[in-house]
Amino acid sequence: MNFAKKLTVGAMAASLLATAACTTNPETGNRRLSNTGLGAILGTGAGYILGDIIGGRNSRTEQIIGAGIGGLAGAAVGRYMDQQEAELRRETAGTGVDVIRQGDDLILRMPSGITFAYNRYDIQPQFQSTLNEVANTLSQYNQTYIDIYGHTDSSGSDAYNQTLSERRAESVAGYLSARGVARARMATRGFGETQLLVNPERTEADRAANRRVEIKVVPFRAN
Repeated sequence: MNFAKKLTVGAMAASLLATAACTTNPETGNRRLSNTGLGAILGTGAGYILGDIIGGRNSRTEQIIGAGIGGLAGAAVGRYMDQQEAELRRETAGTGVDVIRQGDDLILRMPSGITFAYNRYDIQPQFQSTLNEVANTLSQYNQTYIDIYGHTDSSGSDAYNQTLSERRAESVAGYLSARGVARARMATRGFGETQLLVNPERTEADRAANRRVEIKVVPFRAN
């Protein structure tokens, strides 16, 4: 089985597991993965989003502590992420940004149709107000790691798409940093066309879904 097929099979398996493992928050009505379901998905090896933070925790932890940020412990972790999730959902409602809860992690999935013009990596002016709100929340809830992932569709060469995805991730990181989010908390990675949400791409809508930036927010836990 080639790499693309493996990714597709893995994504299908993760999707089925996620559907089965979701629970509903009785207060908000939002569906999220249970801890049991999260472990099952991790066991499949599918889904880079569920992996460790970019660059490993040790080096990132040193940077965050160096920036004067303390860690979370015990039940405080869940409450902290619940509050942050609620803020981010309020700020991004109706903008096209998806807020996804996975265990205690949050994923903000931002389609490039609202963040970037085609083939560009400068953030579109009409999206800046939303990203300003996101930056404000991320700076207030500073006890987290932030990973920023860039993705493209499968059009164009692998090398071009890889570079474009990296530049888009860096563009978002730079924007957030300029608006008060400590750079020590952030890391970026471009995936090019290797992490397609829709595969194979049959329509322009499929390709648009694959062109995206994702912000992963992970609680910084005290040792």
